[in-house]
Amino acid sequence: MGQVANSCQPAGRLPIGLSFGRYLLHDLKMSFDDRRSLFQALLGDGRPLLALTGIALFASGGFAILQSLTGHLLPHDSHALGMDAGGLTRAANAQLTLFMFHDRVAFGGTLLAIGAAYWWLSEFPLRAGQAWAWWAFAVSGFTGFASFLAYLGYGYLDTWHAVATLILLPIFLAGLWRSRRSIPGRLRIRQSWRTELPAEAGAARHGRHVFEACGLGLVLAGATIVGVGMTTVFVPQDLAFIAMTRKQIGAISPMLIPVIAHDRAGFGGGLLSCGLLILIITRHAPLTRSFLEVMALMGLFGFGAALGVHGAIGYLDFTHLAPAYAGLLLFLAGWALCVRAYRRAAKGQSGAAAGA
Repeated sequence: MGQVANSCQPAGRLPIGLSFGRYLLHDLKMSFDDRRSLFQALLGDGRPLLALTGIALFASGGFAILQSLTGHLLPHDSHALGMDAGGLTRAANAQLTLFMFHDRVAFGGTLLAIGAAYWWLSEFPLRAGQAWAWWAFAVSGFTGFASFLAYLGYGYLDTWHAVATLILLPIFLAGLWRSRRSIPGRLRIRQSWRTELPAEAGAARHGRHVFEACGLGLVLAGATIVGVGMTTVFVPQDLAFIAMTRKQIGAISPMLIPVIAHDRAGFGGGLLSCGLLILIITRHAPLTRSFLEVMALMGLFGFGAALGVHGAIGYLDFTHLAPAYAGLLLFLAGWALCVRAYRRAAKGQSGAAAGA
């Protein structure tokens, strides 16, 4: 019987028991050879930390919008002003209070857009070892976190913003540091712009160019808003909507203009980061379904919040909103052209597969 049993064993194979033992010893050896510390295992290749940064920014943007919808100021803002939102409305008017909330909703929209882009970058191009994705994180992250220092220009330190930055910045930097190892070759700044995509024609090429024009416009708009926040704070259309002069606004509370300036500079920094992300992503990313989806989300969150809140509070000055309308039209045109190119490519691949 023993001979019959052995004859049933395929030639060249170990008995089942010995085979299982060999694999078990191999797994044990791999476990003992794993010399990572718990901290190294937690950090991973850096992508989880960068994805966590995106999730945190997304959550912060949602909080900024939802908190503004409640009609209440944050506790530290009320403390700085010496009054809550109701007191501010009574001391000035409803337009001034709504104006403050509109900046915060627009800022929240930029955080939602950046958060979505960061998660996509970590899950798709960075996972594939694309150097440009690393630079998208580095360039946009530097401008975004650096915009916090704009408070030096207006003299109001938002303690909640400061604490969030102190918590999130080390996570982001650790993610950048660890993820650089997943990039083949050396990291060079020119990788952020020099593209390795195959030559495209027609709708795909035109769509990318239109997206790049939109991104450049957002960069310029964001830089301008940061500058306004650090200097004049208001443009003439703002004061016309509020129906007060800058001097009258400053007389309500010595910290009121600095608080408004903080909100303006924060929105400008977020807009600047969004523009840089759109520029880099649309220049390098392959025309895939996930690319089209994340761009749609960025447009929905960014333009939806900025233009939607203006409509909600009745701040509809065309001159003031004309750059935003132009940016939205460029974004929609770029997205539509890229969708058209993607569908044509998908249809061509389906036809080729059917012919084969």
